[in-house]
Amino acid sequence: MSAYFNRQRVLVTGASSGIGRAFAARIAADGGDLVLIARRDALLQTLADELRERFGTSVEVITADLSTPGAASRIADMLTQRSIVVDALVNNAGLGIHGDLAGADLGAISNQIAVNVTALTELTAILLPGMVTRGRGAVVNVASTAAFQPVPHMAVYAATKAYVLSFTRALWSESRGTGVRVLAVSPGATDTEFFEVAGDDASFGSRRTPEQVVSAALRALESDHSDIVDGATNALLARIAGRLPIRWAIGLAERSVRPELAAARSN
Repeated sequence: MSAYFNRQRVLVTGASSGIGRAFAARIAADGGDLVLIARRDALLQTLADELRERFGTSVEVITADLSTPGAASRIADMLTQRSIVVDALVNNAGLGIHGDLAGADLGAISNQIAVNVTALTELTAILLPGMVTRGRGAVVNVASTAAFQPVPHMAVYAATKAYVLSFTRALWSESRGTGVRVLAVSPGATDTEFFEVAGDDASFGSRRTPEQVVSAALRALESDHSDIVDGATNALLARIAGRLPIRWAIGLAERSVRPELAAARSN
């Protein structure tokens, strides 16, 4: 068990399933309170009731679509209205679409950027100053092993995750000495609903469970690392990608997502 979030109120986005749900359960088990955010109210309410019953934790629920303009500001307003002080933030919500950009829906592209980049950045910018003022807190941003090289057929997704990794590393440096820890965790393929949307072939490295990702993130957070790749195989592949000629790295990434299989399955 980790005591890092004990007696802290942690806001978790994308909390209704997958890694977000695993973060929420682990934080509650470790004695933290929660603000859960996702689009699906019924799943959030069910999770909130379960965590209250199992752990006696305080759980607030905010149903929000982070792809809509101004979502982060509306969440901040709701927090103020409910007199909720957020001690730590887990930016887990993310969207990924499998397919070539030339055939992509413009709305789907915009939604990926809005959730993966805009909402993450704005929530961090809104909540981080309070943490710095109080001299404690944490920001955990969920990136991806896709951040370490361009990924054909998931070009926008990989680019947004490269942003998350770069953004988080810079914030880690800015936050040194403030009492606030900042971490990017980069999972590879994980047993989550993400791969039902992006396609099972959109995999980077070995498949892990959400609970394994959360455990790796908490260990890294306690050690004050700027970023961590979940899983030894995934970490090795990320290091290799960074040392290969870019054309080789892109070629390996393209083979890993296997678009021809995804296309065949959709027919």
